[in-house]
Amino acid sequence: MTRFDNLQLFINTYFDAKLHSLVAITGDASFRRYYRLSCAGKAFIVMDSDPQKVNNAPYISLNKVFTDNGFLLPEIIASDEEQGFFVLSDLGNTHLADKLDEPNRDEYYKQLIRLAASWAKTPESAAMQNYNKEFIHLELNIFSQWLVTDFIGLKLSTEQQTLWQQSCELLTNAMLAQPTVTVHRDYHSRNIMYSNEQWAIIDYQDAVRGPLCYDLVSLLRDCYFKLPQAQLNQLLEYGYEEFTAQKLITDTSFEQFKQWFDLTGIQRHLKAAGIFCRLYLRDGKTGYLDNILPTLDYIVDVAKTYPELAALSEWVGSIVIPQVTLKLAKERT
Repeated sequence: MTRFDNLQLFINTYFDAKLHSLVAITGDASFRRYYRLSCAGKAFIVMDSDPQKVNNAPYISLNKVFTDNGFLLPEIIASDEEQGFFVLSDLGNTHLADKLDEPNRDEYYKQLIRLAASWAKTPESAAMQNYNKEFIHLELNIFSQWLVTDFIGLKLSTEQQTLWQQSCELLTNAMLAQPTVTVHRDYHSRNIMYSNEQWAIIDYQDAVRGPLCYDLVSLLRDCYFKLPQAQLNQLLEYGYEEFTAQKLITDTSFEQFKQWFDLTGIQRHLKAAGIFCRLYLRDGKTGYLDNILPTLDYIVDVAKTYPELAALSEWVGSIVIPQVTLKLAKERT
C-alpha cells in the first residue's frame, strides 16, 4: 500500500467511512503535506508528516505548551503518531499575508507585536532547543553551503573566507547578547492566521529558546512582504516600548535594541536565502526562487549601515547578487 492509501485508511477509520472530500493544500516548505477535508458539513485539516522524515514529537508537545498558555493553534483532534497522520481543526483560509493591503495594517502589526511579546514569555519546554552558538553557525552554514557553494558555485578566496568568518562571529555575538526568550522562528505573514476574529499561529514546532528580537525580525522584515521603511521604523519603536512594558528588556536603549534587531535580521536573512536555494536544489521546490533576491537585498541595505559589516554588504551586493541573478535567469529558461 502507498502512504496515501494508509492515510485514507486512517481518515476512514476516524470518520467511520463517511463520505468526505479531500483537497491538497500546497505551498508548505517542509516535508509535511496538508489537505482540507470536508465531512458532514464540517471542515478539518489533515496533516501527513512522515516520521521517517520529520520528528513529530515537538509538534505534539509544543501544541499543548502554547495552547495551555492561551495561544490559538490548530487543535490536534486525532492522530496516528506511528504513521504520522493527524486530524487538525481548520482555522480557515485567511493569513496575515492576505490582509496586508487593508487600511488597518498598522493596527494588525501592533496586535501581533503584543502577541509576540506574550509568546516570548512562554515558559521553557523540554521540546525547545537552545539557540546557542553552534545552532547559529549551523544556520549560517546553510547560506555558505546551499547558496554560495551549491547554487552559484562560488569558491571563496582566503580574504572572502576571513570576511565571512568575522561576519558570522559578529552576528552570533549580537544574537547571544540579547535576553533569551521563547522564539517561534518563523513568525511571519504566512504563518499567522486570522480565524474567528483572533490571531492564530501555525508552524510552531521549531520553537526555540533564543534571542529576543528574532520573532520581531521575522514579522517586520518578512521575506515575503516588505514594509515601507517609515512604517517599519514606527513599528520597531512600538516593539521596543512593548517589550519594555512587558519587562522583556530592562536598562536597554533603543539604539542597542535596534542594533540587535538589525544584526539578528542579517543572520536570519542569510539563513533564509540559503534555505530558499536548498528547497530548490534538494527538494525540487521552485516556488521560493523569487524570494532569494529580495532577501539578499535586506542584507545589503542593513549591513551597509554598520561599518563593521560594510564589507559583507559590499560582497553580497557586488559579487553574490549578480551571480544569483545570472543563475536564476538560467534556471527559468
